[in-house]
Amino acid sequence: MTEEPTLRVGDVEVARYVLNPDLDPRHGPRPYLHPVRTIAGTPVTDAFPADHVWHLGASLAVQDVDGTNLWGGRTYVRGSGYTWRDDHGVIAHTNWVDRGPDRLEHQLQWRDRDGGVLLTEHRRLGATAVATDVWRLDADYTLTAPAGRDVRLGSPATNGRPGGAGYGGFFWRAVADGEPSVFTPDSAGEQAANGSAAPWVAMTGVAPGGGAYTLVFTGLGPGDRWFVRTAMYPGVCVAFAFDHPAVVPAGGDRRGRHAVLVADGTLDRTRIAALLHHGDEA
Repeated sequence: MTEEPTLRVGDVEVARYVLNPDLDPRHGPRPYLHPVRTIAGTPVTDAFPADHVWHLGASLAVQDVDGTNLWGGRTYVRGSGYTWRDDHGVIAHTNWVDRGPDRLEHQLQWRDRDGGVLLTEHRRLGATAVATDVWRLDADYTLTAPAGRDVRLGSPATNGRPGGAGYGGFFWRAVADGEPSVFTPDSAGEQAANGSAAPWVAMTGVAPGGGAYTLVFTGLGPGDRWFVRTAMYPGVCVAFAFDHPAVVPAGGDRRGRHAVLVADGTLDRTRIAALLHHGDEA
């Protein structure tokens, strides 16, 4: 059995990358980061939670890719609601480009239920120390459509579900003992953050067993919105199709570049602004 890749900051393992999970197809098999930890060792991701067993740490996942469910779980069908369908595909690792203690770079295929290639992907993940108690995860990926057709990316919201359920994209299922707090530079709370285009979203919580943490998400692309949950479960997503479907044009690319600050303790807006400014200058 091949050992799972990891990301390290210095001598500290901060994330494990599950490359080829052997999962029920209904759980949306795909590479994912879990566990992700702070430098002090506090876990900040969850996988296979009882409420949504297809939530897998930090991953790329979209519920509607030209009719294929690459998120997992039931598919939202206009006029019918959530429905179990035999429409689940897989996001599969194909080959490595580069590997190091602080970086992972590889190629993937987004496939439908019959193995047909919907999209190809080039993905880079990196881990960088920002302060003694903070590190940064960088996620950089390019999705490429086949030469002969556009590829539509949708969500439950674009398929008719009300209530701001525009999830699908770079998704982080956090872990928290009780409801975490969430805020942006100028607002606070799930209702304000969900669907916004704020430059960053921060989530603070306490992991089961103790250990306060802060996660700061940045990197919305054009047309992206934040999907945020705190009451039902703790999660943040860079949502590709929050209000309207997104399209990867035939033979064209869609690029994402996101960064997540992973910090021990509870950070306020002033500290977050300073850390982000430091990152911009690095």
